Formats: sequence, C-alpha cells, structure tokens
Amino acid sequence: MRFAQLASSFLLSLLASNAFADDSAKAEEAVEEQPTLDVAISASFPDAEVFGVKLVNGHPTRAILDFKNQEENPVYVQYIGGALFQPETDVAVRNLSVSKYNVAVGSQGSVSLTYSFQTEMHPVDLRLSLIAVIRDSNESFYTFQAYNETVSVVEAPTSIFDPQILFLYFVLASLFAGTCYFIYNTWITTLFPQQKKGGKGGQRAKTSSHGTKAVDPTDQIAVTGADGPAVTSGAKAYDESWIPAQHLQRPEARRVKSGTPKTKNRS
Repeated sequence: MRFAQLASSFLLSLLASNAFADDSAKAEEAVEEQPTLDVAISASFPDAEVFGVKLVNGHPTRAILDFKNQEENPVYVQYIGGALFQPETDVAVRNLSVSKYNVAVGSQGSVSLTYSFQTEMHPVDLRLSLIAVIRDSNESFYTFQAYNETVSVVEAPTSIFDPQILFLYFVLASLFAGTCYFIYNTWITTLFPQQKKGGKGGQRAKTSSHGTKAVDPTDQIAVTGADGPAVTSGAKAYDESWIPAQHLQRPEARRVKSGTPKTKNRS
C-alpha cells in the first residue's frame, strides 16, 4: 500500500471519530499533502521487542516514538495512531486506537512520546503501520509514517497457578487415578494368590474341639446348695446378696419307704 493511501485512510478515520472536528478542512487538505517538514521519527518497542516485535493479546503494547525537529520553527505532534494489515495483500485487518498529544517540539529539539495499544486477535503475522500527524507553526497538518514492519500477534503466556489450569490438572489427575484403579482391580489382582478364608478360625475351632481349655477363675460362679457353696464354671460370678436365702437353698428330697405297702384285711 502506498503511503498516500495509508495516510488518507488514517486521516479519514480521524475525521470519522471527530478528532479533527475543529480543523476538518485543514485535515482534508493534509490528506493530499506530502510531508515536507524536516522532522525525523523513529519507533521502538521496549517491552515487546524480543526476537521481533510481539503483540501479546490482552496486554498493552507500548511504543516509544522519538521526534527530532530540524526546522527553524517549532512543530506540534497532534495525533498518533495506526493499523494492522495483511503482509501479502495490504488489506487492513484492524484499526488501532488514536491518541491525541498536542506536544510542541522546539527548533533543533527532540521529544519522546509513548503510544499504547492493545490487540485481541488470533495468533498471526501482520504488518504494523504507525502514523503521526504533525502541525507546523502555520497551522498546516502533515502525516508521517513512524513505523511500518511485520509483527507477530501471540497469546499471553499461561501460569500454572491459573484457576482454569488447576481445574484441568485436577480433572486429568482424577481420570488417571480412576483408570489405574480399574486396571488394578481387573488385571493386577488376578496375578496374586488369594488367601483362604477362615484359615485361623478353622484352626481355632479344631483346637477347641480336640482339647480342653482351662477356665479362668474369674469366670467361675459360686452356687450355694444344701451342702454348702459349690463352684461351677461357664459364666462370670454375680452378686448374690440381694437374693433371699430360701431361694438359694435347694429343696430337700423326700424319702420314700421301700417295699410293698401292706393292705389291711377287713373282718
């Protein structure tokens, strides 16, 4: 794209945004006017100029524009703006924001201005064009191309402490743990011999059936009979103080005479 077309597009965008509301007639004349002022402009990107200029989505890109006035009279930097173009076809992809400055640059003097803009695009390589509008002491406007190079639009680097990344890690870890558990229960457990159920219980039952087990003295209970207290096993001792004495004594067995009873003869 020729510079005149780029400057015309830029100034028309200023007119559309009412940036030249008070100087619309002079701005229209500046569209066809070529830069004749002896002003040198250079641009740098201190925060994004690493292995080429990178425009990080969602983060402001800061450009430093240095103006050096070689004229005998002061000039004024009015506006700085720009646009992104396709490198092959010169088709405008995105118009950038326009910043108003109105900063004077004295004769044989210089000044540095900061221009910031932000992008939200798919990662792609585009051509960045920055345009500066300068006004001289005669109230005439001139357009200068401050930068015209290919840049790269990239995504912002992600942090491991991002909540979305942490949630993704949690979901992936849960899926991995569930898969490992399923594999272990399905295939790994079949490789190990299973223990027989009731092994120790059977031995205990066998031992108790063939042998005798001593009774703990604390498990013996005392039963009071006719001949005195007797000790039996099978349950723990209990308090007998509240039981009446007649209930603790066994009833005596009745004695029955042996032999056939005699029958009396009736006379």
